[in-house]
Amino acid sequence: MLGIQLILVAALFIALSNFCMRRSIDAGGTSKGFLMIQLFIVFLVAIVLGPVRSGDYHWSHCMASFGIAGGIVLALMMASLGRSLELGPPGLTFAALNSSTVMPSVLMVLLFGASFGYHYTLWNGIGSFLVVAGLFWAGMRTSRSEQKSAWVMFVTAAFFLHVLFLVFLSWRALFINFPGQTGLFLSFDMDDARCQWFMPMVFCAAFLIQTAIYLFAEKRVPKKGEVLYGLIGGVANGVGTFFMIRATEVSTSFEHATIYPLFAVTIIILCNIWGRWLYKEKVNWKANALCVLGILVATLDWKTLIGS
Repeated sequence: MLGIQLILVAALFIALSNFCMRRSIDAGGTSKGFLMIQLFIVFLVAIVLGPVRSGDYHWSHCMASFGIAGGIVLALMMASLGRSLELGPPGLTFAALNSSTVMPSVLMVLLFGASFGYHYTLWNGIGSFLVVAGLFWAGMRTSRSEQKSAWVMFVTAAFFLHVLFLVFLSWRALFINFPGQTGLFLSFDMDDARCQWFMPMVFCAAFLIQTAIYLFAEKRVPKKGEVLYGLIGGVANGVGTFFMIRATEVSTSFEHATIYPLFAVTIIILCNIWGRWLYKEKVNWKANALCVLGILVATLDWKTLIGS
């Protein structure tokens, strides 16, 4: 049960990081200042968890460039997420973001197919439909109706950019499992594929882009609230990432089939709890439950669970 315990701890820290973003906005700051500081802290944590922790400082220009591309997507996703939080309900915003975990499998099937271990089953389709239905249902109850259209635009952008970012991470995993054979104009040998600088470069690129956005839009020194919550949120995000990685390393076959869905579902529940408790958000629990059910149906490894 160690894998499940670690993923629950990881979800707790990520939910705390999400909460810090909202508190930074409440303190009179903006999501731009918070994200600039948070991403810098996570970049430092990624170095500690990657090259420093593994002792592998091998550098790959190709994998670093791939990481930078992923960082650009991450920066755009975080910017859209931050704007969504400024315009709409936090619980539903994070529910929409985490519900995107059901979508990458569709793209991976289209891009790589069964030869690389990607299959799209009836369960995936049913789960994806339930998630979309749940989000639409919840969105109909969104508060602050005068800002609903703008919120929908930004949260939709965050949703699809998160899907694209998760595809980048899955694509990188293929480089490790199938070195030199992944096609689509890219191939890496085993040493390059395992380069520990991939994730640090992702967060470095995201931090630099977010810094440029902040300096262009704000033109001011970050406020105390942005710095404080950015530091706490960055550490929480980094620690959550560490426990998530550890969960994948120690999980059994049964746990491996459950940890990612459990991770997404736990974050949705926790973010809705603090959204309801602190901000009196009108949470459509039935719609959120439908999203949670969709995630479980679409992402659980049913063959492994049944076999266990």
